Amino acid sequence: MSAGIITSAYIAASVLFILSLGGLSNQESARRGNLFGILGMAIAIVATIYNPGVGNYALIIILMVSGGGIGALVAARVQMTAMPQLVALLHSFVGLAAVLVGFGTFLDPTVEYFDVERTIHNIEIYLGVLIGAVTFTGSVIAFGKLQGIINSRPLTLPGRHLINIAIGLACLWFGWQFISMAGLDAGVNALIIATVLALIFGAHMVLAIGGADMPVVISMLNSYSGWAAAATGF
Repeated sequence: MSAGIITSAYIAASVLFILSLGGLSNQESARRGNLFGILGMAIAIVATIYNPGVGNYALIIILMVSGGGIGALVAARVQMTAMPQLVALLHSFVGLAAVLVGFGTFLDPTVEYFDVERTIHNIEIYLGVLIGAVTFTGSVIAFGKLQGIINSRPLTLPGRHLINIAIGLACLWFGWQFISMAGLDAGVNALIIATVLALIFGAHMVLAIGGADMPVVISMLNSYSGWAAAATGF
C-alpha cells in the first residue's frame, strides 16, 4: 500500500473518530457515534498493518483475534451497571500499551536519530511513557474502588502533597537526564526510574480520592489515555 493511501486512511480514521465523539454526545446519536468509532479504528488498524515497515503478519493476526475475542467476551458479559468499571479497566490497557510502545520504540535497533530529531523523539517517548504509566495505575485503582476490591474511602497520607511534588520534580529531573543522554543504557535507566515513579504517582493520586468521585476520575483518566496515545503516535 502506497504512502499516500496510508496517509489518506489515517485522515479518514481521524475524521471518523471526531464524528464518533460528536455522536456519543447524546443518546439519540450514540449508536451511530459508536459505529463511527468502530469503523475509524478498523481503518486505522488496517492502514498500520499495511505500513511498509510492518511485518510478521501471522503474529499480528493471532494477537488481533485473541484480543478481539477476549474483548467481545468481556463486553458481552458485563452488565450496564458495571460499565464504569469496564471503562476504567480499558483505560488501564491504553496506558499500559503506551508504556510498552514507548519502550519498544526507544529500544528499536533499526531506528536511529541525531541532534534535534533525537531530542524531539526522546521527548515524545518520555511523555507517552510517563502519561501512560499514570493512566495505567490510576485506572487500575479506579476499577478496584468501583468494583469494591479496594476500600472506597480516600487514602490521605501525611504530607501527600509534598509526596506528589517530590515525584513530579523527580520525573522532571529524570526526563532531562533521559532526553540529554546519548547512551542507550543510561537512557533506559532514567526511563525505567521515571516509569516507576509515574506508576506510584498514578496509584497515589487516585487512592486519595473517594469512591463517589470515581466517575469524574475516569473521565480525567480518559483524557490522560488520549494524551498518552497521541504522544506515542508521533
